[in-house]
Amino acid sequence: MNKAHTKLLTLTLVIATLSGCTLSPDWIPAAGPNRQKILDNKQGVGASAVQIVEINDAVARQVIASQQKKSFSSLANTSSSLTIGAGDVVEVTVWEAPPALLFGGSDAVGLSPSGSKASVLPEQMVDQKGTISVPFIGQIFVAGKTPEQVQTIIAKKLRGMANDPQILVRTTRNNTSNVTVIGDVTASTRMSITPRGERILDALAAAGGVKDPIDKVTLQLTRDDQAAELPLQTVIRDPKQNIVLQSGDVVTALFQPLSFTVLGAVDKNQEINFEAQGISLAQAVARAGGLQDSRSDAHGVFIFRFETPSALVQQPANMVLTPEGKVPVIYRIDMKDPTNFFIAQNFPVRNKDILYVSNASGAELKKFLDIVLGTVSSVLYPAASIISISK
Repeated sequence: MNKAHTKLLTLTLVIATLSGCTLSPDWIPAAGPNRQKILDNKQGVGASAVQIVEINDAVARQVIASQQKKSFSSLANTSSSLTIGAGDVVEVTVWEAPPALLFGGSDAVGLSPSGSKASVLPEQMVDQKGTISVPFIGQIFVAGKTPEQVQTIIAKKLRGMANDPQILVRTTRNNTSNVTVIGDVTASTRMSITPRGERILDALAAAGGVKDPIDKVTLQLTRDDQAAELPLQTVIRDPKQNIVLQSGDVVTALFQPLSFTVLGAVDKNQEINFEAQGISLAQAVARAGGLQDSRSDAHGVFIFRFETPSALVQQPANMVLTPEGKVPVIYRIDMKDPTNFFIAQNFPVRNKDILYVSNASGAELKKFLDIVLGTVSSVLYPAASIISISK
């Protein structure tokens, strides 16, 4: 047998051997599973653990509805006016019509146009019991009451002793009606609120603003036993969310560098950051550089996510939850269908999602042929192969 016959026999054996494993996903190098292997998981061993969901309009709407957050404007308005509390410093002024019977002494500070005399009582701090002291009356409980309510109480108690008394109660130092601003702000602070009605953005300004880009900051407002979160950009753009603050509110600025990971047949496998406002699937694919014409399977664009059960349109009876109460879900969208481009504009990408684009079968065939041709070349032209390797 001459050398030509030997090479031909060797080539035949190589091709026969390779043809037995043609396009085998486990044999051909790949960055991940192909589309069919992912979809086969529906009937696989992990079918009860991993849910595979085809993205359509109903699925997109359900996912969006499941992540709707409570808005600031929906928080209960438990108080519409400021009240006096223990620790506040108040000033009481009494006007008494002539002839003044109780407050017409040397401490009278002025006359009204009607001739009534005004007496300003010394400032006093509301004690721990919530009371202040007024001459001729004694202790008055004022905690939790507005200045107007305290005025009415004092006037009623002075009737019959003072001559037509008129009362003015003023909080000169507010130590209890405050809002706390913490988190990723320039300087955490306690801001006093006034009858003017300070709002959320006023509180941020009082704290020196946020330290990070506003598109990466989320605000949390805690009021009593309620809490709500919104991106700072939403509060800036929607005046309805810039609500009036109440005493005891806590405003927290949270820097949240959200990101998703893109893998597979795209220009570059990487982690990509996005804004607190969120991005859509269409935006995510674009930021990943789009699908590669030479490799990508447009039928096989997937989102891997730990999802809340409420986001699923259909919840299987055999659904398995993680210890955190989440469901492993693989969302799939067919980008060959032009109508799905509209759905991709609305389908939200979330923090820690994995966007995976599988290889097209043609790309797998190309890899196979490259390996075959490389092997054939090394058999027929060994010297050239050695030179190529040495280079």
